[in-house]
Amino acid sequence: MKFTMLLFFLLSFQVFSLETSLDAKKSEIRWKGSKITGSHHVGKVFIKEGNIKKADGSLIGGKIIIDLKNFTVDDLKGEWATKFLSHMKSEDFFNISKHPTAKMEVISIKNNKAKAKLTIKGLTREVTFPIREVSGKFVGKLIFDRTKFGMIYGSGNFFKNLGDKVIKDEVEISFTLYPKT
Repeated sequence: MKFTMLLFFLLSFQVFSLETSLDAKKSEIRWKGSKITGSHHVGKVFIKEGNIKKADGSLIGGKIIIDLKNFTVDDLKGEWATKFLSHMKSEDFFNISKHPTAKMEVISIKNNKAKAKLTIKGLTREVTFPIREVSGKFVGKLIFDRTKFGMIYGSGNFFKNLGDKVIKDEVEISFTLYPKT
């Protein structure tokens, strides 16, 4: 009898739970990093693969793998953009030769607030951020502390006498995610 009830429960969950791949081409993930002077750099990162999970019509989780080999910087051009991106891909920041992807796995959502495991450079930390569904797409903004993932370059919390060269520890990620239709 217990086995039958467990089987019924599992089958019921499968009926009401839906996992859908993300449309990587249509979805957009933008990043912003700032210096203490107020200047900043912005760009995009791209989804390698991802999915969302819904149950009873509500978002309950999902997973995104980000391709760190191919992100952009939109406010620099030519040689300056190339230098910036090379530095961001180096050991000072993402170290893409060892860690070519980043991953975020949403473990719960309650009252439009997601709790997730964010993995960058092989380090996993828990993060929370607002997320909501708007006209069939999912929008939100995540702010994370880059130093928690071993990216301490230019941090005023780790280096002294940097003056106006201090890079803020917080990185802002805003996203619009579209499920495949």
